[in-house]
Parts: sequence; C-alpha cells; structure tokens
Amino acid sequence: MASLAYSTSCIILLLILSTTLVCEPSSAVLVQQQPLVLKYHNGALLKGKITLNLIWYGKFTPAQRSIIVDFLQSLNSGGAAVSPSVASWWMTTEKYKGGGASTVVTGKQIFDENYSLGKSLKNSNLVYLAAKGGHLEGSINVVLTSKDVYVDGFCSRCGTHGSTRGPTRFAFAWVGNSETQCPGQCAWPFHQPIYGPQTPPLVAPNGDVGVDGMIINLATVLAGAVTNPFNNGYFQGPATAPLEAVSACTGMFGSGSYPGYPGNLLVDKATGASYNAHGVNGRKFLVPAMWDPQSSACSTLV
Repeated sequence: MASLAYSTSCIILLLILSTTLVCEPSSAVLVQQQPLVLKYHNGALLKGKITLNLIWYGKFTPAQRSIIVDFLQSLNSGGAAVSPSVASWWMTTEKYKGGGASTVVTGKQIFDENYSLGKSLKNSNLVYLAAKGGHLEGSINVVLTSKDVYVDGFCSRCGTHGSTRGPTRFAFAWVGNSETQCPGQCAWPFHQPIYGPQTPPLVAPNGDVGVDGMIINLATVLAGAVTNPFNNGYFQGPATAPLEAVSACTGMFGSGSYPGYPGNLLVDKATGASYNAHGVNGRKFLVPAMWDPQSSACSTLV
C-alpha cells in the first residue's frame, strides 16, 4: 500500500487564470497578504546523502537523459560555480526543521525501453517500477515516463511523490514527459496554457519543451519528497492533497510573478531562452519558487 502526495507545477495556476480582477482606483482596498505557513507535522525528513535511483520507462534519447541527469547533478553544492545556481535553490531545503545539509547523488539507472507494463500505467504500476530501484533508506526512486506513456491521472497532475508502508518503506517519485500530453498544463511556461491569456510561450533553455517541463516538475516532487517524504513532514492543507515546499508556490519562477506570468527571468542572449539557474556542464534551467521557512514566503532565485 502506498501513499501518494500530488505535486504539479501549474495545475492550480491554470484553474484560476480565467478570472480577471478589476479594481476602480477610488474603491481599491489594499489588503495585507498573510504569511504562507507550511505546518511541520513532526515526521522524518530526508537529509545527509540522498541517492536518486532512476527508472527510465519508455524511450528517451541520450540527449534527453543527459538534460535530466545534469539537472540532478546540479543539485549538489559543488555543482555550478555561476550564480544563481540550481545548488543554491536546493539549499533552501536545509532550512526546514529536522532537515540539514544534504548531498544528492545519482545512483543506479534502470532502463525499460520495451514498456514491460504497457503504455498505460496505474498508480500501482508506478510503485512496482519504483521498487526496482531498491529499498535503501535515504534514497528516492524516481520513475520517469516517456512522452508516449499514459499514466492514470496525467494532466491533472504532472508528477507525484509518495512512499510505501511497512518495514521496507522507501520514498519514490514519478514525473512524465508531457510533450504530447497536456503540455499546456505540465510544460508551462514553455507552452501556451490551456486556459487564460494566450501569451507567447518562453523558449526552453535546453531546447526540449517536454523535458524542460519535466525539470520543473521533477524539482517540485523532489523538494516535496525531501521535506515531506512520509506524509508527516512539512505541508499545508489535507494530507491527501497537500501543498508542499514547491507546490505551495505554484506558477512562480521569478520576481514580480502573478497568475499567468512566471516573473522576471534571465534570458540567454544567444538562444533567447528563459532561465533562472545555472547547472553543471554549462546547463541552464528554470526552477520553481520554493517556500522558505525562515521568511515564510515563496523564494525565487531572481
């Protein structure tokens, strides 16, 4: 039996994009925004050495795998020397009570290019695939599904994380490539949103809308898995549908963001791509805002 915590990068955002608020200058009232607080439920957090075991389900090109592995390797403090960096973004997780310094390493990689369970997966299939990464304490088994794999609930969630129960309990996560499945939800802002103003999409920093979208969702579920690995860590709202470290900051990537606008970002002069974090091997990534427990606010890198 597994418990799932749902995390997406843009679903909540897209549900509210169709609402327009107009205030007449004479009647506008300034309301002070209350601090966002994620409650700590006294459970264990992941810290120290965190091993990410990758289960590649379906067909990914070597270039696509390279983008994702480079992002994961960028999470370490020894990642990119250029600021702002993916590593500095990840260090926010160390501020959570019960957490601490963490070193993220990529462990084993398992390839299932022949779709052993077919191209339509249920939640139980994700847990089964995740178990192939082993049951080591302090690890997260990450299932990555290719663009032609349908996962139950895809498009209402862009990724999930959860844990199994019992003596061999382990944390796991899933993220799918949404290039051909609801990219307007799971690959925003690199694709036009399904709802709301149809503003031009941003240029993806690694030239792959589906995989660059996966990076945003992977960042979301990994932050949730570390700060709420067993559904009793940091979150707001019901445990069955919690707002976590990143999902509480939906749609925010840079300063000045608001629903439908990702915020002020850095732009690569050569490619026109938008990003906010440097990674290893000269990579550039767009990572979402993360809740900072010291300021009780969603924090962006730029």
